[in-house]
Amino acid sequence: METLHIDRPVIVEGKYDKQKLRLIMDGNIITTDGFGIFNKKEKLALIRRLAAERGVILLTDSDGAGGVIRSYITSAVPKGSVTQIYIPKIKGKEKRKKVGSKEGTLGVEGIDAERLHALLLPFSREGGADRVQKRGADITKADLYAYGMSGTDGAAERRDLFGAELGLPDKMTPNAFLSAINVLLDKDGFAALAEKLHF
Repeated sequence: METLHIDRPVIVEGKYDKQKLRLIMDGNIITTDGFGIFNKKEKLALIRRLAAERGVILLTDSDGAGGVIRSYITSAVPKGSVTQIYIPKIKGKEKRKKVGSKEGTLGVEGIDAERLHALLLPFSREGGADRVQKRGADITKADLYAYGMSGTDGAAERRDLFGAELGLPDKMTPNAFLSAINVLLDKDGFAALAEKLHF
């Protein structure tokens, strides 16, 4: 497995997440120290500055705590400066922990290195990061609305069903959902999956 060279800083929750990423990538990795980010104004200011200068990649766990941290950072940085990457929801517990997460799913440190490598590859020099930026604007809020995933009764449930097919967390806001699917799919892939689900 080749080492990935990623030009934008990657933000993760803790030191074990950082150690896991070090196995597959070369670049800046910043930890939020879990909920510590709420009390560390200097670290948040650094993230804000990096996001404004060159953008950042946000990779938190796909559990409730990861969602809170993701939302906090996303709202604190300039709009459009953060790329959201979501790990799939996989049942399990990290080896170093006596007790698993509240949701019973693996975090960034628990996901196998090959899967993390595949998630980060499109944002690396090796994977052609420029293509991701071009593809990212293809799916719009109008597309979500057209398939009943925004602005209609049952939209949240449809987003959850659609997201489950891609390993995304439940109860994502329309904006977070849109960011995630733009990373994972192009417009044709989005339409094909929506039709497969009979939306």
